[in-house]
Amino acid sequence: MNKELREFRRLERVCLEQAALSTMDLAKSGLLKVADDCRIAAEAIEAQSPRGAFTGAVQALKLAWSATRTPKRH
Repeated sequence: MNKELREFRRLERVCLEQAALSTMDLAKSGLLKVADDCRIAAEAIEAQSPRGAFTGAVQALKLAWSATRTPKRH
């Protein structure tokens, strides 16, 4: 669990740092969304018991992505 938690926190930090350096609005927006998804996944891991942490992290990330994504219009 700690490994996954550290990895999500690291990815969150990297995305925030890169977003701060980005000069393109689209790239900055995408990086901030990914950072937010990583934060949500890390918080979900922290809230869980040690049992099944990796599965929970994957589920939390899927939930985060599905909640923040808008359906494509055709």
